[in-house]
Formats: sequence, structure tokens, C-alpha cells
Amino acid sequence: MPVRIPDNLPAAGILESENIFVMSETRAANQDIRPMRVLILNLMPNKIETETQLLRLLGNTPLQVDVDLLRIHDRESKHTSIDHMNAFYRDFEQVKQNNYDGLIITGAPLGQIDFEDVDYWDHIREIIDWSQRHVTSVLFLCWAAHAGLFHLFNLQRKLLERKRSGVFVHQRTTTPHPILRGFDEEFFAPHSRFAEMNVEELKLHPELEVLAESADAGAYLVLSKNNRNLFVFGHPEYQKSTLKDEYQRDLSQGLNPDIPVNYFRDDNPENSPVARWHSHGSLLVSNWLNYYVYQLTPYDLSDMSGITPWESEQS
Repeated sequence: MPVRIPDNLPAAGILESENIFVMSETRAANQDIRPMRVLILNLMPNKIETETQLLRLLGNTPLQVDVDLLRIHDRESKHTSIDHMNAFYRDFEQVKQNNYDGLIITGAPLGQIDFEDVDYWDHIREIIDWSQRHVTSVLFLCWAAHAGLFHLFNLQRKLLERKRSGVFVHQRTTTPHPILRGFDEEFFAPHSRFAEMNVEELKLHPELEVLAESADAGAYLVLSKNNRNLFVFGHPEYQKSTLKDEYQRDLSQGLNPDIPVNYFRDDNPENSPVARWHSHGSLLVSNWLNYYVYQLTPYDLSDMSGITPWESEQS
């Protein structure tokens, strides 16, 4: 089934060239179906690149998904034209009366800044609080996962001396869980961040469950036990070249970055990257949409009271 996007969004051409079915708003208006409504709060600098990455994953599921794009403020972006932002993005005031089946909050280049010092931290808190009443399930990615755990559960992250960048092997827990259905016992996922959470602290928290972790990169998947919040500490949405682009950007800025781990062939940045995580990324988002959005959300989005936790079962 298609992902519904605004007419003329630049991502449409890219996705269609990859045989990912997208549908314009105009065509979707004639469909007699109850689509999933997903809101994306895009905090990444290059909005179009991130839109495309996330829409690629959302469009690879059997569900029809209507997508709204949300911005945190209306200030001009350095990496995305104001015309694009005004044409395709909404302000929070325009959506806060709505209910959504899902919300995705992206990472942000704020890894070394205290949360309270982020210019728009109050807006982030407001949107997270709103999501707990107006959204069936929230998917927090990377920086947003740390921010969500800090705001909702008062859990502190630890800043790293060096940026953790690369593609790491992870282990799923042995606990049967719908989000893990189809996962191999070990799988790869990219990370690009300056902080980490204490895995043992997460495991001991009565309202959280650690579902996957890495011996080298720490926690990866953490789910709140009320099913409303899935915290992903890596970047399953990244395309093959994203870590390379970040590495070259940091080199050009004189930041002396470490070579991303297990990413370039033979760990040589002169060689091409090797993408090992795309199938996992697609499965993760598909499971989230199916088991934590579609199967839990009310048919009538005006009623958010009937969402109940999954019972433990075989995955």
C-alpha cells in the first residue's frame, strides 16, 4: 500500500524511481479507506534527505499511511529552502488539535548541548507531552530518544569523549515481543551520536523494557510498557552514504573524526561503504506500524482511551 505525501514533495520522484508506491494528496482524497495518520517532527538539518529516508521506510509496508510534516519553529533553515518549509511543513499550532496514529521524532545535531540549553527545548517538551494524549505510539530516533527518556522518565544520558559513529552488531533479547518479530538473533544498525544511556539503569526501570542492545554501542531498542513510546538509539533510516557524508563534513570542519566503525569496506574510507542495515530498518518500522500503531489505534481517532499493552507472546 502507498504512503500519502503532499503534492509535489521532492521525495516523491526519488521513491517512485525505487518502485516505492507513493500517492499524492489529490489521489488519496478519492480513496475509500481509513489510512494510518503519521506525523513526522523533523529536527534534522537537511529536511529533504531525512523526509526521503523516513518515507522510504513508511512506504515499504502493507498499510496506507498519510504523512504530515511538522517543524519545531518557523525560522529559516540553513540547509532547506524557506519555500520548501512553507509549502510542506506545518506548525504545531496547526496540528495540536488533531490525533494521530503515530508520531516520529527524528534525531538532531544537538548531542553535546544540555537539553535545557536547546533553543526550542520548551517546544520539544510541549510536543512530547501532547503526544502522550494525542498519539497512539511515538517513535523516538537517536537524540530524540535521549530527550524523550530525560523528559518522560528523568533519565540522564552520559556524554562520550568521542562521537560514536559506525555500524554495530546488536543482539535482541530472548523475551518474545511483537517489535522483534522476524529479527535475527544478531543484526546491524548504524549509530551517530555523542551520548549514551546506562543500559543497566534502563533495564531496572519499572516502566521500560530493553529489547535490543550492543556490546559496543549500548542500548538500541527500549519500549515503554504502556506501548506509547519506542526509543531507538541509532539511525535505522540512514541511507548507504549518510555516515560517509557526515564523516566528510566533520573532516572538512577540522573536527578530526574517527572513521565510522565497520562501515567502509576494509575500514578504509577510500573504499565504498557497505550497507548492512536496510532490511532491519524496514522490518523495524513495519513492525512498529503494524503491532504498535495499526493493531492498537482506535478506528475513530477522536477516542484515544482504549489503547492497552500487548500481552507477552511468541514473536
